[in-house]
Amino acid sequence: MTAELKKLFQALQLRQFAPVYLIDGEEPYYIDMITAYFENNILSPAERDFNLMALYGKDTEWTDVVNACREYPMFAEKKVVILKDAAQLKGFNELASYVEKPSLTTILLIEHRFKKADGRSKVVKWAKEKGIHFTSDKIKDDAIPGWIQAHGKEINFHIGQRESEVLASYLGNDLQRIANEIEKVRINVPDEKELSLSIIQKYIGISREYNIFEFPEALTSGDREKLYRMLAYFLANPKAAPMPLLIGTFYNHFNRLYQANFVRGKSDKDAAAALGISPWLVKNIMGAAQHWPLQRVERCMLLLGKYSTMAVGIKNTTNDRELLKEMIGQMLE
Repeated sequence: MTAELKKLFQALQLRQFAPVYLIDGEEPYYIDMITAYFENNILSPAERDFNLMALYGKDTEWTDVVNACREYPMFAEKKVVILKDAAQLKGFNELASYVEKPSLTTILLIEHRFKKADGRSKVVKWAKEKGIHFTSDKIKDDAIPGWIQAHGKEINFHIGQRESEVLASYLGNDLQRIANEIEKVRINVPDEKELSLSIIQKYIGISREYNIFEFPEALTSGDREKLYRMLAYFLANPKAAPMPLLIGTFYNHFNRLYQANFVRGKSDKDAAAALGISPWLVKNIMGAAQHWPLQRVERCMLLLGKYSTMAVGIKNTTNDRELLKEMIGQMLE
């Protein structure tokens, strides 16, 4: 959850309401979270019957929205009006006159999902001046593992880097789906405080053999059969291994191999602490480091920098599948 969103919810919980809220953007997860709060937490159950109104852009005239907002609350201090799917409202810009001079007894939530509202419109201008404007941006693929770990902290459920990358590679960037799968795990194993690979495999159904985190380990372990089997799988299923996420995973692995050269001779516990990994992973990393000398590791990290820029279209005209084959081939040289 971003600092801006935390601030918004803190104000709502303190019942410091603005008269108008405009929430837009391509990521529906946070839009749904905010909308649910307005539906369930601002008014008491008894107040909702008369003072909570949900309108849908596709089936509503802009005048209906304004009229609903101008009505006084019944047996409550505030009335809550929620305009859902506002992008489909004909005459959306006509709401500007109300947003400029909103009713102080109404809280209007304008939910403009799947895309940003036009920043040049007067609705956006007045929403920023008179109320709150929050944009829910889509999270980039390579940032999903970090989001998963942060989400785990928020719900007091530890999710390590390895496990977050496995989830990201399997579930993609659908935040609601990710949150639902994590919640499903917590329901099934309520006493667990940490997400492990075995729990992921059992309750989410991810194949351990074909997860993105195992891919760089297959490369440096020397198991060519497993490497080629995984490469063939990811080439046939490109959505399971988007290049930005894949490159980030390889970089983390080679960064550990690089650091492993400087912790030789330490105990597994001390080496794990220095590398920032679980003790049971130390033998794999240290074993791979013996076969991948520092010079070769440095070369691979330079390759990752090259393919990172190519993956976003810089000096590149090929697709991700071709890039992946080329990158693995060069790392094996």
